[in-house]
Amino acid sequence: MTGQITRLNQYWTDIYFYLHYPHEDKISHQAVRILQLIEKKQFVGVNDVAIFLQISPNTASEHVKRLLEKKYIKKEKSAEDQRKVSLTLTELGKSVLHRNTSLDEEKLKIVLEQLSNQERMMIEKALEILSKGANKCM
Repeated sequence: MTGQITRLNQYWTDIYFYLHYPHEDKISHQAVRILQLIEKKQFVGVNDVAIFLQISPNTASEHVKRLLEKKYIKKEKSAEDQRKVSLTLTELGKSVLHRNTSLDEEKLKIVLEQLSNQERMMIEKALEILSKGANKCM
């Protein structure tokens, strides 16, 4: 299994290295991880950021403050409890997150066009299975 894990990691890093968007945004890795957390989970607050990144609530608050200043995220009060604040992505934040975590769709299209329909379906199915398994880990 160790060899297979090593190969999968190598394939993954190759795919991202060759097919990612050019990095245009000045954004830290931790900031990208916070944007990912907000995108993937509902009702994310500063304490959730601290737990996710394994940092102090004060440090998480500083990261969140910078993302608010850049207008990548916004705070929304809970309809049920006005004391609770949830972080959500703005359209700009969604765009920055996409450029910093997704594959360049034009590059991906070029690669996929070189494959057969069966190969494309196999890749899609394999990534779907891996994605579902990954979702269970968190």
